[in-house]
Amino acid sequence: MDKIGFKPMASILDRYDLEETKQRRISREFQDYAYRLAVELDDTAHTPIYMRLAKNTPRPLIEQARLFVLGANHPTSKGKLFMWKLKQLKTESLVEKK
Repeated sequence: MDKIGFKPMASILDRYDLEETKQRRISREFQDYAYRLAVELDDTAHTPIYMRLAKNTPRPLIEQARLFVLGANHPTSKGKLFMWKLKQLKTESLVEKK
């Protein structure tokens, strides 16, 4: 019986045609999230960076930056805009903690 909101890893991996993509080592949820984020930002060349971010950065910060980029009007580089916004959000969260 599955918990609400969780899907088996097999159902997540079924969405990918692993023969055509170079991403063959997706075995954890954060890796799937990072790969989908890289695709959404048209920045698959930097997928390992998104993997590290998805593993070590709080998900709400990543989601805020992602939504900011998706709301932007035709950015020249979605990846750069995402990284800029994420850095800004991290800085703001550190200031709030002090």
